[in-house]
Amino acid sequence: MAHAQFDPTARQALAALAVEAKTRKDLSWQQIADVTGLSVAFVTAAVLGQHALPEAAAKAVAELLGLDDDAAMLLGTIPTRGSIPGGIPTDPTIYRFHEMLQVYGTTLKALVHEQFGDGIISAINFKLDVKKVADPEGGERAVITLDGKYLPTKPF
Repeated sequence: MAHAQFDPTARQALAALAVEAKTRKDLSWQQIADVTGLSVAFVTAAVLGQHALPEAAAKAVAELLGLDDDAAMLLGTIPTRGSIPGGIPTDPTIYRFHEMLQVYGTTLKALVHEQFGDGIISAINFKLDVKKVADPEGGERAVITLDGKYLPTKPF
């Protein structure tokens, strides 16, 4: 049976423990995803509290990270999504981008920093592309490419 969380506190605490275990064990997000058979973006978002993992995946992740059965159970609960606090836009199109960043913002940050190190993706040296493509299941899909130069943090 699916169970939902209505207070993000428990999933946030679990995310902190999971990231600590990931760091301690020197694992990549891809290595964590590999034990689930799911995509790295989905698993990263789930571990960071934005998705529920299927039961077998939750148990595999918990075991890999050295977390207990309660943590595995919590990884399988449907979270209260939204990882970035702040005001909510009212324009429907902009709101959907806000929603995407609420769900995947911490995942993008985790994956960018893991692959590039400490720094930012430039919004100045930046390219954006939006394409409309046919959806094989019917209708249309939006393909949005955000292409920014990586700028590492430089100690001074």
